[in-house]
Amino acid sequence: MSAVSLSGNAGRAFRRAVRGCQQLGTVNERGATMTTPADAAQRLNEVITRLTGPGGRFEIVPEEVLGATMPVMRHRGRTVGELVAASRAWADRDYLVTADRRISYRQHLDAVAALATALRDDYGVGRGDRVAILAANCPEWVMTFWATQCLGAVSVGLNSWWMPREIEYGLGHCRPTVLIVDARRAALLAEIDTAGITVLTVEEDVPRLVAARSGAELPRADIDEDDPAVILYTSGTSGRPKGALHSQRNLLAVVDYHRFSDALGAAFTGRAWSDTEPSPLRYLLTSPLFHIASLHNLIVPRLATGSTVVLYQGAFTADKVLGTIERERVTNWGAVPTMASRLLEHDETDRYDLSSLTGFALASAPSSIALKDRLRQRFPFARDALVDSYGLTECSTAIAVATTADLQQFPGTLGRPILTVSVEIRDPFGERVPDGTEGEVCVRSPFVMLGYWADEAATAASITADRWLRTGDFGILEEGRLRLTGRRSDLILRGGEYVYPTEIEQCLDEHPDIAECAVVGAAHEDLGQEVAAIVVARPGATVDAEELREYAAARLSYFKVPTRWRITTEPLPRNATGKVVRRDLTA
Repeated sequence: MSAVSLSGNAGRAFRRAVRGCQQLGTVNERGATMTTPADAAQRLNEVITRLTGPGGRFEIVPEEVLGATMPVMRHRGRTVGELVAASRAWADRDYLVTADRRISYRQHLDAVAALATALRDDYGVGRGDRVAILAANCPEWVMTFWATQCLGAVSVGLNSWWMPREIEYGLGHCRPTVLIVDARRAALLAEIDTAGITVLTVEEDVPRLVAARSGAELPRADIDEDDPAVILYTSGTSGRPKGALHSQRNLLAVVDYHRFSDALGAAFTGRAWSDTEPSPLRYLLTSPLFHIASLHNLIVPRLATGSTVVLYQGAFTADKVLGTIERERVTNWGAVPTMASRLLEHDETDRYDLSSLTGFALASAPSSIALKDRLRQRFPFARDALVDSYGLTECSTAIAVATTADLQQFPGTLGRPILTVSVEIRDPFGERVPDGTEGEVCVRSPFVMLGYWADEAATAASITADRWLRTGDFGILEEGRLRLTGRRSDLILRGGEYVYPTEIEQCLDEHPDIAECAVVGAAHEDLGQEVAAIVVARPGATVDAEELREYAAARLSYFKVPTRWRITTEPLPRNATGKVVRRDLTA
C-alpha cells in the first residue's frame, strides 16, 4: 500500500497533537511522561491501520481494475448517482450557498429529480449520452451535473472561458445530446452550428423544467463501476485540449478519500465520526466548476459528507473573497496561487475576521517557495494550515499532498502520495530509476482516468497496458516525497544542456520586486535555444535586465541564467485554472 499523506482535517489534527506535545513538554500533571512527536506519529499509524486494515471502514484490498491489480477500498459505492439519493439524509442543511441564495440538500435533491426526469422524458437523455454544460459557476451547473449522473449519462464540463472557435471544437468533439448554457455563452453560439444539439438555458429553461416536473421521483440508472461519468478538458496550454474521461469508480474513489481524511482527523483527536452524521465544515469554491478542484474534490464529495459549499461567483476580488469568508464562516479554502498572490497585495486584510478558516490549500497550478513564505508571514491561517498538492485532470484528485510540516521541513516538496496512489519515477525507456534520480513522474491508482475521449492514440501514449499514467512531468522522489523539476513540454534544450523553467522561475520569484514571472525557450542560431524570462514587476518597483541577470547568476548555473529578458507590468496570460499559457508568451 502506498504512503498516506495527511491533508485537511486529518493533517491539522496531527499537527495540533504534535504542537501540543512540544508546548506542554514531556511531563503531564501526574508526573507521567507525555506523548512525544514520535509517539504521536506512531499513534497516527495505528489509527490509519485500524481504518484501512481488515474489517476497517476504509479497508484496502488488491483488486483488478481494467486489467491491472491495484489497491482499492473494499467498501465502496458503484455509481455516482447513488450519492444524490443518499443526500436525503442531510435534509434542510445548506448544500449550496451563493451571495443571494441558499439551497438545502432537500431542495437540491428535489430539483435534481425534476431536471433528470425532464432530460430523460423530454429530450431522450440516457445511459452514455453526453450532457454538456457551458456556464459560469452557479447552482444550476451543479444541478445539471447531478441530474446527468442519475441518468447514467456523461457530464461534460466545457471551459466557460472558451471563445466560439474553441466551443465549436468542444461540441464537435464530445457530441452532446443536450447543451446547458448561460446567457453570456448563449450569445457566442450564434457563430456555431449546433444542429442536432438541444440547447437549454440556465436562466430560463432549467427553472422551467424543474418547476414543470416538481415532485418527480429521482431516476436511477443501471450502470457499471467502470462506465464513464464525466469528461473534463485538459488545460490545453501547449495544444488543443483533450477530454479526460473519468469513470464512476474514479469519482467515488475521490469521495472515499475525502471521507477517509475526515474520519482520520476525527479518530486522531478522539472525536466521533460516522457516515450518517453530517460534516460541519464549510468550503469556499472559487475555481471553475469544469475543473477537478471544484467538481471532483468539492461538489461531489461534499454532497456525500453533508458539508456546505459556498459558491463564489463573478470576477475574483480580494475584498469579496475575504468578506465571504467572514460572512459565511468558511472553514476550508483551496486557492489558485494567483488568488493567494492577490490577497498578499491587499492592504486591509486585517479588518476581516478570518478566524473560521482552518484549512487552506494551494492547488491547480505550481506555486513557489517564496509565495508560501510570504503567505505564512502575512496570515495566521497559512502558518497553521497551509498545504500544497500535485495533481492532474487525468488523475481526478491529488497525486501527492504536502502538509504544513512537510513544507516547513522540506521547502519545494509536494509531499507523499495519497492513499491508494502509487508513484514511480521512470527514465525515457519506461524503467524505474533509483530514489534521488530525476525522471518522468508515473502514477497508478483507482483515480486515473479511463483515457482520452475519442482519442485512442493519445490514450495509448499516456497510459500503459498495466495502467500506469505517464504524466509528462519531471520529478524526483526523495524518501518517499515528491519534488517536481519541470514539465516535459516546457523543457528548454540549450546547447545540449536541459534547462527546466520551474527552477529558474522559483529563483526569480524570490526577488522582492518581481510579482510573477515565466521562463521559456527562445530560438538561438548556435545553441538551438536560449533561456528567456518574462518578468512582471511589482507596482511601483523598478528593475532592469542587468540587475536581474546578476541576481540569477548568483543563484543558478551559468547556462540557466536567462540571456533574454522582457520586463512588463502586464499580468501573465493564464487559463481558467491559473496555469500560465506559455504558447502566448514571447520574450
